[in-house]
Amino acid sequence: MTILDGKKVSNDIKNEIKAEVDKMKANDEKVPHLAAVIVGNDGASLTYVGSKVRACERVGFESTMVRLSNTTSEVELLDKIEELNNNDDIDGFIIQLPLPPQINTQKVLMAVDPNKDVDGFHPMNFGKMSLDMSTFIPATPFGILELLDRYEVETKGKHTVVIGRSHIVGRPMSILMGRKGFPGNSTVTLTHSHTKNITQITSQADIIISALGIPKFLKAEMVKDDVVIIDVGITRVPDDSEKGYYITGDVDFENVSKKASFITPVPGGVGPMTIAMLLKNTLLAREQHRKHNR
Repeated sequence: MTILDGKKVSNDIKNEIKAEVDKMKANDEKVPHLAAVIVGNDGASLTYVGSKVRACERVGFESTMVRLSNTTSEVELLDKIEELNNNDDIDGFIIQLPLPPQINTQKVLMAVDPNKDVDGFHPMNFGKMSLDMSTFIPATPFGILELLDRYEVETKGKHTVVIGRSHIVGRPMSILMGRKGFPGNSTVTLTHSHTKNITQITSQADIIISALGIPKFLKAEMVKDDVVIIDVGITRVPDDSEKGYYITGDVDFENVSKKASFITPVPGGVGPMTIAMLLKNTLLAREQHRKHNR
């Protein structure tokens, strides 16, 4: 059994990006600039955005954090997005989700310039991804592809089962694993909360990508020997420890890992890859803007 070590791979990617940025600096070129918009005081969101800002510092990017109050109106947020769209200094930006209830999330994501949409959530980028055109791939699916690639996990002709159909992970993963090329060329089954006989389906899978958010949902008896497991879930489960909780994924790691050929740990698997790929998308955005401005 091989651990797909997202922490190690994400560090490798950050080092590669830093080397690119050092070259840019040596040539007196503009370095990539990532902005993050956060509305309200959600603790988890603040932690995520803080780690993104630190990652930018590490690779030599410029970063801007735009903090707006919980009472920000939809119009005010759309004005701020328009400002970022028109700011030539900013190569890419993200809107940290979830947004407060008074704001229509879909309307906001639609307002982001697709050329700066480094989260890959805009319908134009999602459509391009579906058609195998080059575009920004959402960071978590992009990170999963990179892990499969760097560990040379065979995907061609394999049966991939995706659990969960979110627009951020499940749906894009089901498209990407079925595309031509590597990683891809697998036969994909997309399962969700209404799927019947899920054990029957998962027990036939060569690769399982679980993004459900239910702690330890996937048990050893639900998988076959030598399965490849990608666990995207991350849940805080209350316990009696000093912290008051422990973090676990969708997979019963202790037992499933005994049957798996490759498996991602939680934490330290898919999570660190997401930020690394967001940086990679920002680097791609910078390259595109440079070519466009020639």
